[in-house]
Amino acid sequence: MSKTKQPPRFDFKKKPRKPGFLMGVAKHIISIPDLKNRPYRLDRHGMEGIDGKPYLLLINHASMVDFNVMLDATRGAPLNNVMTLEGFRDFTEPLMRHLGVLGKRKYVQDFQLIRHMKYCVDKLQTVFVLFPEARYSIDGCTSYLTPSLGSLAKFLRVPVVVIRIHGNFVSCPHWNWINKKGPIEAEMYPIVTAEETKTLSAEEIYQRIVDNFQYDDFAWQKANNIIIDHPERAKGLHSLLYKCACCGTEGKMESAGIHLWCESCGKKWEMTELGELKALEGETEYSHIPDWSRWERACVREEIRNGTYYFEDEVVVETLPNARRFYPQGKGTLTQTPEGTKLVCESVYGEPLTVEWKALNLDSLHVEFDYKKSRTAKGDCIDLSVPEDSYWCYVSKKDVLVKLAYATEEMHFFAKEKAEAEKAAK
Repeated sequence: MSKTKQPPRFDFKKKPRKPGFLMGVAKHIISIPDLKNRPYRLDRHGMEGIDGKPYLLLINHASMVDFNVMLDATRGAPLNNVMTLEGFRDFTEPLMRHLGVLGKRKYVQDFQLIRHMKYCVDKLQTVFVLFPEARYSIDGCTSYLTPSLGSLAKFLRVPVVVIRIHGNFVSCPHWNWINKKGPIEAEMYPIVTAEETKTLSAEEIYQRIVDNFQYDDFAWQKANNIIIDHPERAKGLHSLLYKCACCGTEGKMESAGIHLWCESCGKKWEMTELGELKALEGETEYSHIPDWSRWERACVREEIRNGTYYFEDEVVVETLPNARRFYPQGKGTLTQTPEGTKLVCESVYGEPLTVEWKALNLDSLHVEFDYKKSRTAKGDCIDLSVPEDSYWCYVSKKDVLVKLAYATEEMHFFAKEKAEAEKAAK
């Protein structure tokens, strides 16, 4: 096994730039076509005295439609925002930097990024945009929000504004990329003033963010009688609902057209035009899809807390050290226990590699269903990062991504509880 030359790393220290006026107008124009082709409504309120000044803008994240809404809502204001390196790779690093975008690895502490954010609001006088869930919502409901958001707001000392979008998930969920052009409704309003960032505690600001970030796109769809009659609306649903609610078997669910079924026990459900599930025979265990998802999470939580949770899989590994391309590295073994996540690779840049992420230090996980943007690998994958590199692991087991994501978060919550209890006992 010969050692290969290390590729260049992404330069996270390079200062962000303020996008020019014409670039801002161009981005705004780009956002118009998709929104014009669907029923769309944006309610802006309480923004008097904030428009035209720097502020921190937080947006829920479900699909690429979010960016169009964000560009429309900010009305040509100069923006800086964060994008992970695969996004830089897709659109090229020079263009992203020219647009004022800052690079980031997911779920890695990055103090340089925080300093850049302060530079943007203080020196560049721009609006700084964050999608704090840091990944697309898996089930159309609020994803994990890191408590550090409160400290970030206090450090930036600018107003905090939220945009809460409804309809983006049910129109185009992460596990079904067919854009069904359903209605989009969004509301934009401030939740913390600049003065309050000085007087409120980080915990109080964080709680205010959490309170204003609650959403459930399937509940919104039903409450507003939003009909989505696309003939493939259930396609990919088995990726989310990987555990049969009837027999409890994992990895045997399938979906196509408007149906979801279990290959193990034969139970079958229809996904209605209002986004609900209806068993074709017998009891409908969960008509509300997020309820089924919450049951899956509860099952994972129980495994973790009773010590029986264990995952192991052979994976194909690629690295993304920069924004140029993915680098194929061969095979590895991905293991997850309640204590943490471990990746052992046969060869990375010509040398064996073992990387571990303790549960206390990894609070969430980036997953990609049927990812095809790499030239050398495709399929379901997860992205695990360290400061200098990102390891994209293509799993071989069927429909494990959602369980891995839930497990990572529940492992973190449990480890945090134990650490706090040990600290209190001293």
